[in-house]
Amino acid sequence: MGNVGEVRTEETANGGTNAWSSSECAASKADHLVVMVHGILGSTSDWKFGAEQFVKMLPDKVIVHCSERNMNRLTLDGVDVMGERLAEEVIEVINRRPQIRKISFVAHSVGGLVARYAIGRLYRPRRKSQEEYEGCDSFDYKGSICGLEAVNFITVATPHLGSRGNKQVPFLFGLTAMENFASRVIHWIFRRTGKHLFLTDNDEGKPPLLRRMLDDCGDLFFMSALQAFKRRVLYANVGHDHIVGWRTSSIRRNSELPTWEDSPNIYPHVVHEELVKGENPENCTENAVSNGDFDMLEEELVTGLRRLSWERVDVSFHTSMQRFAAHSLIQVKDSFMHSEGADVIQHIIDHFLL
Repeated sequence: MGNVGEVRTEETANGGTNAWSSSECAASKADHLVVMVHGILGSTSDWKFGAEQFVKMLPDKVIVHCSERNMNRLTLDGVDVMGERLAEEVIEVINRRPQIRKISFVAHSVGGLVARYAIGRLYRPRRKSQEEYEGCDSFDYKGSICGLEAVNFITVATPHLGSRGNKQVPFLFGLTAMENFASRVIHWIFRRTGKHLFLTDNDEGKPPLLRRMLDDCGDLFFMSALQAFKRRVLYANVGHDHIVGWRTSSIRRNSELPTWEDSPNIYPHVVHEELVKGENPENCTENAVSNGDFDMLEEELVTGLRRLSWERVDVSFHTSMQRFAAHSLIQVKDSFMHSEGADVIQHIIDHFLL
């Protein structure tokens, strides 16, 4: 256990990190758990700087837990396996801190998909009368996440539409031959997680996992859980992210990518923001077809996720000397990267709903 300024940190038995205010008075009031989830081949230290900033700015509000169960090569085991581990981890954290009343997630890259799976497992439906059941939607937004009020669900450079073709992985240059080749061999490198990302998994003849995560499925309440959060936010790199493309991280079609320009801003790297309300899937698909912007599986992912409202925050590091590391810059790791990505963390915290 140690102190960093106003922050007290604790390393858990499994290598995770908890952070809270070093002021006993402030810490005793904090009832909002913020779960920070790293990406592929990442570790709990990836969010160390971000966790400290959360506690420094919201000392009497939040307790931060940097996820530990899926570090390094364990991130290759598949989104579902990682999601189950994360769900178990969150339950253990909650059980150790009975004062917690609210929960939020901040997840980077593949960690966003893992968090989406985990909340589907952690979701607890609200008890309803028979009359309410008869008039309810296909997913119920009034439940909780493991008994806690669901507040912010924030993803940073997460491939919500997967990484399959259509320029979703920029370093493949949009070349169909390279994208097809990558789809066939990605599991050699990233194993089961690679199959989930490239939508090539076919467990017992089932649709790809990311497609299944568009609906509640048995005891996994994927969409009900997402809907339970008061805010759903997408932070996306508009360029120089060679791992996760702009469209897949912002859940847009190619024809919907906005134009932007540099302008004075207290957040130098934030170039565009918008709130998108939930949409009728049929209307979305008709518009996509009319714009010639259509891939059946990708369109199902877009329309399925956009039944819900989302906040979009587009980020650009085009003026940075480290812009070619944009995928990692948007997730501030430590003080060394402070000058490049701290304004994104600042934006997340300033807009955080408590």
